[in-house]
Amino acid sequence: MYRILIVDDEKIERVGLKFLLGQLDRSFEIYEAVNGKEAVAWLQNNQADILITDVKMPFMDGLELLENVYQEHPDMVKIIISGYGEFSYAKKAMKFGVEEYILKPVDPEEFQSSMNKMLEDLDAKRKVETSRQSRILFFKEYVLNSILNGTPISELENMFTGYYSMGFLNEYCRMMLIVLNGDFFSNADFSEVPFDAWGIQKEVDYLNLNSRESILFFKEECTDWKLIASNICENIQKKCAGALKCYVAISSGISDCTQIPERYKELEVLMEHRFYSLDSSIYMAQNETECIEEICIDDDTLMRQLKQDVRSKDMVSLREHFERLFANYSQSQRFSQIYVKFMFTNLLKIICEAIPEKSESDINEEVDLLYRATGILEIKKIIEKNIDLFEKYVQKDSGSIRREVEAVKRYIYAHYGEELSVELLAEHVYLAPSYLSTIFRKETGQNLSKFIKAYRMEKAREMLENTHEKIVQISEKVGYSNTSYFCQNFREYYGISPQKYRDKGEAYEETPKVDQ
Repeated sequence: MYRILIVDDEKIERVGLKFLLGQLDRSFEIYEAVNGKEAVAWLQNNQADILITDVKMPFMDGLELLENVYQEHPDMVKIIISGYGEFSYAKKAMKFGVEEYILKPVDPEEFQSSMNKMLEDLDAKRKVETSRQSRILFFKEYVLNSILNGTPISELENMFTGYYSMGFLNEYCRMMLIVLNGDFFSNADFSEVPFDAWGIQKEVDYLNLNSRESILFFKEECTDWKLIASNICENIQKKCAGALKCYVAISSGISDCTQIPERYKELEVLMEHRFYSLDSSIYMAQNETECIEEICIDDDTLMRQLKQDVRSKDMVSLREHFERLFANYSQSQRFSQIYVKFMFTNLLKIICEAIPEKSESDINEEVDLLYRATGILEIKKIIEKNIDLFEKYVQKDSGSIRREVEAVKRYIYAHYGEELSVELLAEHVYLAPSYLSTIFRKETGQNLSKFIKAYRMEKAREMLENTHEKIVQISEKVGYSNTSYFCQNFREYYGISPQKYRDKGEAYEETPKVDQ
């Protein structure tokens, strides 16, 4: 798929060009700008494969636009469509890399022929570049895997002399090991490493070790490695809907490529901390402690997480956080028995109070039992018994589930024009996102995102029928900031564009009714 930016101050011209592009047997992402100034601003943050621009426009004309983007976007195909047929315009345009100069009014056959030729050239260039990048990527992966598995760098240099340069190894300044507690990196969605989705803005190379582990090789230093690692954890867990836990270990700095094997061993040792810490997911070399907080979190923070688990009925997280709290106390003898019993009594009360069948006297009996415990394993069994009871209550409380689903639906009805996500809705009803998705589908038989889309499309249809608001205004009112994306969704849902839907309705209303 290619991205095309159309720049013309006349809306009818932009619509016409989009129509002609739609006649081609291709899929495009089409964007629009009303003048050169707006196009330059868009291109500062985006990339386009093809630029189609008019010459005469306010604020910045087409030739000024081409001059502005010539250096920054040398590979972008540039086309001028204009009523100015003088040779001087064409000659000046060619200086800025214009490949085609088409006169208005545009001849559809000429336009189609020109576009097909340029698209064929782009296809060929993309194929060559993809092949080249694949060879380089395979070479890098082979070298990095070999180094991490013990092959000396000197041996690899001798192997590839005259074929590929090993100089890329000297670009690395730091390594990160990413580990998940389940299959993640074998997913086809991540084979091309969408670093933007991981919250990574730095230049980086990637090496997949297996379905659960990957390494990032950074080429730029930064002032806060913890922030980058936190972004990675947060965004990866969003991608897997919170079903997996993500951990990141950060190496010491790399000043020479011969340090890579040593830094890899350092990462493996750091990653072992995840078995002993509570809720930390980021580990950094000891000589870098000024860049990261203590690995262990305090008891108060963990207790707040446990309260939230009970409140949201997230049994997986509740059990996981309890195990971490227990491990924290069972691995250390610096706490007195009375302090340990006090901490776990607080947790026991939180769980018991969430079970309706438990009376105050029942809770007091459980607390007495815990205080009479002679060992920490007895305390663990008492807590686990009550977690089991709480889980049974959660499983049979279908009425509560229905209430939560209805609350979510009411929120969607009231806020369909705002940003909506599973995370936001789950927070509204104090549930884990993955749990909300499951119970919503079970109760309604419909995917949550599809339910939101269906309601937005219904409201958009009503506005098209009953108001004279512009399509762009309706798009914003039903939660779509991108009008093109709204139109695409409306067409997919109703089989007709918003404008055609409105036109059909108006034509029907204007037809005289026959008296019967």
